[in-house]
Amino acid sequence: MPEYSSPSADDAALAHVKASTLIESLPWLKRFHGQIIVVKFGGNAMVDPDLQRTFAEDIVYLRYAGLRPVVVHGGGPQISKMLDRLGIQSEFRGGYRVTSPEAMDVVRMVLTGQISRDIVSHINEHGPLAAALSGEDAGLFEGRKRGVEIDGELVDLGLVGDVIGVNPEGVMAQLEAGRIPVISSIAPDVDEPGQVLNVNADAAAAALAVALGAAKLVILTDVAGLYSDWPNRDSLVSVIGSDELRALLPSLESGMIPKMAACLEAVDNGVAKAAIIDGREPHSILLEVFTQGGVGTEVAPTDAH
Repeated sequence: MPEYSSPSADDAALAHVKASTLIESLPWLKRFHGQIIVVKFGGNAMVDPDLQRTFAEDIVYLRYAGLRPVVVHGGGPQISKMLDRLGIQSEFRGGYRVTSPEAMDVVRMVLTGQISRDIVSHINEHGPLAAALSGEDAGLFEGRKRGVEIDGELVDLGLVGDVIGVNPEGVMAQLEAGRIPVISSIAPDVDEPGQVLNVNADAAAAALAVALGAAKLVILTDVAGLYSDWPNRDSLVSVIGSDELRALLPSLESGMIPKMAACLEAVDNGVAKAAIIDGREPHSILLEVFTQGGVGTEVAPTDAH
C-alpha cells in the first residue's frame, strides 16, 4: 500500500502564510476589478531575462485577476546598443537623445520590431493574450517636435517630440477583446504628416493613462522610489501629495524628473494614483498593486493625500 505522510508543522505554517497573503490582496482585487492599469516598462527589467519573465508573469496575473493591464515601453539601452552596432553616433543633450532621421529609423525598428515583440512573446507564453501596438497605429499618439533649453539657448533635438494628443480607441478595442496591449512610444508628427517622432515613454504612459481613465499608473525604474534626501537610503518617500511633489520637482535628480513629472501629469488629470517602483525587484508590480504597504513611491492628488 502507498505510504501517506501528514504535512509538517513548517508546511502548515507556510500554507497559512500563503493564505494570509492571498487574503491581504482581497480589498485590492475588489477595488481594481475591471479597472485599467497602465504599466510603463523600462530600465534594467527590460534587459534582464529573469526580470523580463517575472514582469510578464505579473502582467498575466493582473489580467487573470480581473484587471485590465496596458503596457507602455521605451528602450533606451537597446536603442543605444543598436546605434553603436550600426556605427550611428548617439548624442544626448539636456537628457534627451538627439534623433536624426537615420537614428529615428533605428528607434522605430528597435521599439516596434524587437522590444514590443519580445514583451508580447513573454506574455503569450501564458496564453494568447498580448498584442503589440505602436503609437503610430490608428493615430494612437499625436506628437509635436520639441527642443530643449540649455544655458539659455534652445537646442534642436531633431526628431524628438512630446505627446500632445491621444486617440485611445485602438487600445480600448484590444481591451474589450480581452487582450493586453503592448505599446511602443513613438508618435506621428501632427505638423509634418508621414514623419514619426521619438517620445518619452514615461510621458506617453501618463498621457495614455489619462485618456483611458486608468485607475493607476505604475512606472518601473531602477531605484527603489523617490528619496527626500538622496543618497540617504532611509529617506525613501512612500506616499507624496501632488502639491508637495510639484514643489519638489525642480530639485530632483535629472533622471528622476521625467518619471515624477509623468506621475504628476497623471494625477493632475484624473488618474487616482500613480507610482514609481523598483523594476529590479521580482514581482514588484504585484507587491505594489496587491499589498497594503505597496513598494516604491505613490503619488496621490493632494486633496486625497
